Amino acid sequence: MTTDGAAAGAAQQPSVRVLAQYVKDLSFENPRAPLSLQKKDPAPGINISVNVTARALSKQDYEVTLTLEAKAGEGDDVTFEVELHYCGIVRIGGMKPEHIQPFLLIEGPRLLFPFARQIVADAVRNGGFPPLMIDPIDFVQLYRRNMQQAQPAPNPSDALFGAN
Repeated sequence: MTTDGAAAGAAQQPSVRVLAQYVKDLSFENPRAPLSLQKKDPAPGINISVNVTARALSKQDYEVTLTLEAKAGEGDDVTFEVELHYCGIVRIGGMKPEHIQPFLLIEGPRLLFPFARQIVADAVRNGGFPPLMIDPIDFVQLYRRNMQQAQPAPNPSDALFGAN
């Protein structure tokens, strides 16, 4: 036997489902091939950047985009560049509006990252280089840093969220 209060409490439990994951954009460039495939000492430095955005698709559904960019080398001596926009459609229910933005920009990319990491590693390997295994990313720290750098936090019900 349940009371109306218990049923209402159960209805308010947050729920999250990843409805789909997909590659929105993938680019790999090897501008100096085949010269870039020759063994070099030392290996070129690799710069990696991460960006996370989310946008509302409906009242409960959001598209979270995790962008990973990696560039080996500098200036005219670029060995390779890879850019991936990996997305997930996330359905959120029973969550307070003020918790939606942090959830999407922290937990969304955390769910997507292992798949995006593997796609980048495979693209670099298929380009003729050792796979690029990106270290795990602390999305909580990334979110906090971006919120400190940003102007006043946007309303969680806004259609677009972003973190770099």
